[in-house]
Amino acid sequence: MTFHPGEIAVQMRAGVREAAERLSPFISDTIKPAALEFLQTQPIAIASTIAENGRVWTSLLSGSPGFIQPLDEQVIQMQAIVPSTDPLHQNLRHDPHLGLLVIDLVNRRRLRLNGIATLQLGSINLQLQQVFFNCPKYIQTRYLKTTIASTSQPPETQTRLCLSESDRHWITSADTFFIATAHSASGADASHRGGYPGFVQIASSDRLLFPDYAGNNMFQTFGNLAVNPNAGLLFIDFDQGHTLQLTGKATVLWDTERMTSFKGAQRLVEFAIEQILETRNATTLRWQFGDYSPANP
Repeated sequence: MTFHPGEIAVQMRAGVREAAERLSPFISDTIKPAALEFLQTQPIAIASTIAENGRVWTSLLSGSPGFIQPLDEQVIQMQAIVPSTDPLHQNLRHDPHLGLLVIDLVNRRRLRLNGIATLQLGSINLQLQQVFFNCPKYIQTRYLKTTIASTSQPPETQTRLCLSESDRHWITSADTFFIATAHSASGADASHRGGYPGFVQIASSDRLLFPDYAGNNMFQTFGNLAVNPNAGLLFIDFDQGHTLQLTGKATVLWDTERMTSFKGAQRLVEFAIEQILETRNATTLRWQFGDYSPANP
């Protein structure tokens, strides 16, 4: 079965079950030539992993183009740069499920690769279970300004339970973030969300609210949330190379008057924060903003 029961239930509630099923042939467990070429030219990926306590985290992986290399049509190897304080390292030792989103911010392309990971002497091998391209909706274009620099400042990580004032400004100014979810049988998954600055709202010091726009109708993220509310969010400071990782629980709101505050919203997600990791100098990569997605509501 391409979709698990949680995904099917959400597809049915959204009235897109038949449309989703028509897309199922595009989900494979092998790397096709287009995906092979795409992978070898990308400098970043977004990872979803599961902690021992069940929390889900979203992490930024970076490297020189080619840091992701297919070993065969069902296995990729990553020699990624990830701060030592990132939960990914410990999480993969506990639970090998790894969801990966490889995103090209210049050309608005994204590839999802989900599977089982093994750690091998500084690299991560991923045995693929799902491989598929997503549509380009809501991706803002950004252009890479620098490459990996050996003279960069070392990463510095702070942990907290509630949003600081700088966190609030960061989040409400963001036009992009990434969300990680997980399913007990199907594993971890990482996805992208985009919109105009302000599309993520601060409800309180430990709660966010953001819209869900019309997408590809597969509902992997919401299907996972239907059976497991644990989720992780990742915000990237594309100018400075800092990251903000939030883990907590997400609730999908289907019928609410609050949707009137979000142009184009078909649903809302309320995210209750349980822990925050801010990492300064998480990556040496820097991006210059290009333009907003024409799909943004």
